[in-house]
Amino acid sequence: MTTLRPTTDLSADEARRIALRAQGFLGTPDRRSGVRGILRHLGAVQLDTISVLARSHELIPYARLGAVDRKTVEKAYWTTAATAAGKPSAQPHAFEYWSHAACILPVEEWPHFAFRRRAYRNRPHWNHDLPDGAYDQVIKQLRTEGPLTATELGGAKRTSEWWDWSGAKVAVERALMHGEVVCVERRGWKRVYDLAERAIPETLLHDELDDAECLRRLVRLAGQSLGVGTRADIADYHRLKGEQVDAVIADSGLLPVTVEGWGKPAWADPAALETSPRGRHRTTLLSPFDSLIWERARTERIFGFTHRLEAYVPKQKRIYGYFAMPVLAGGRLVGRVDPAREGTTLVAKQVTLDGPKAVPAVAQALVEAASWVDCTDVRVERVDAPDLREPLATELTRLLA
Repeated sequence: MTTLRPTTDLSADEARRIALRAQGFLGTPDRRSGVRGILRHLGAVQLDTISVLARSHELIPYARLGAVDRKTVEKAYWTTAATAAGKPSAQPHAFEYWSHAACILPVEEWPHFAFRRRAYRNRPHWNHDLPDGAYDQVIKQLRTEGPLTATELGGAKRTSEWWDWSGAKVAVERALMHGEVVCVERRGWKRVYDLAERAIPETLLHDELDDAECLRRLVRLAGQSLGVGTRADIADYHRLKGEQVDAVIADSGLLPVTVEGWGKPAWADPAALETSPRGRHRTTLLSPFDSLIWERARTERIFGFTHRLEAYVPKQKRIYGYFAMPVLAGGRLVGRVDPAREGTTLVAKQVTLDGPKAVPAVAQALVEAASWVDCTDVRVERVDAPDLREPLATELTRLLA
């Protein structure tokens, strides 16, 4: 493992604030750059099928910018750039690929995922068998008919089973991973597949960068998006291997630092060390898939907060709820809310509070979220601390009045 002499000592509080600023939660974000600015700032926005308040890729800009119109969010990701005359061009702002998970990525990062495309092309084993001729047929159909969904290519599934893909779906997903096909648009929740040679700008459409150059870029981007992180933090951001990080981190431009209480070497974005993080803290509900809290060990190390998505945990074993959303306030994680919607009412099925001081922040986060999804009322069903139920209800009544 690469070891360099640390150049800076950070307190735990300094590291936390650096991380918050890097993720867009401390200081005033550049609202002029909007959703696309958030995407480029974070480097990756995770997609997921679960939709409670909204889908996770909508919750990410909301958490940082406030009540951005949800249609505006979708357009920001999936519509192409305009020419000087205001007419659409073929320039997409983003593409979808495998990063931390299935993620929306800035289109200019296409060349830096060449290492992953090469790895997929050389992969010997797959979860799905590829029927003879299916790959060539999908490519031919896209070339002839233009961008298509899996349904339009012949059907996404063979049966109703979630993972029982049709031959066309297996083929087009394989082509997506190889980089011959790309997704730069979704219609509703369906991927729209197109040939990369047609959808990706010519200046970006290449696999010329070697693995080391790709990895250096992604390690540097991860460091910028995290502000400060350990080897494991940096590797996890774009799901790199530890040894891949080790091979390039000395040349990535990140600076070695020590952080109070972390117990492991860390690296920081040089720009994050130039000024002390200051500004307004955001109070908001966080998607469980927010990059601020992606990595459980990092979340516990920075915030002293154990975060776990329980959507896939049997109901009787859940502690905090199906889609428990951490509440960020004052740069701390001060509680959780498991939300639902019933008509124009946002229902807090379960609320967990980190003491009485968390009540105003949790109430504020609930009311703002309710307004964003066009709910006019908030109803609380369960509170982990019974003595805080009435103060929470009182604060909600005050804010909703």
